[in-house]
Amino acid sequence: MSENIKSKNKVKGNLGENVVNQYLEQYQYEVLCRNFKCSFGEIDIVFKDKDELVFAEIKTRTGIEYGFPAESVTELKKKHIVNTAKYFLYKTNMTKCNVRFDVIEVYLINNKKPYINHIKNVFW
Repeated sequence: MSENIKSKNKVKGNLGENVVNQYLEQYQYEVLCRNFKCSFGEIDIVFKDKDELVFAEIKTRTGIEYGFPAESVTELKKKHIVNTAKYFLYKTNMTKCNVRFDVIEVYLINNKKPYINHIKNVFW
């Protein structure tokens, strides 16, 4: 993958994360952390939904010609997210929380308002 494509994907991903952050705030979710990284991997966003701590993977696309965004969350990616979440819980001393894993799809199509598909409790 060329540096130019990587750079465009990074910009698109950052835009998607910002859109999701606004969406979460609009619906009164409490955003705790963005882009939590450790040796196991990265979690795009961590937020509270009532009594649940939610670890979300954000997938941003400009179309579905390569499939739906959530389909790109492979079993290996899920494993990395779960291990990273366990480390987050340990690091923040939040091990007694109810936990949920979501995928939030962001569609950026033809300069229209971004469309968000929030898929809750996708995996464990």
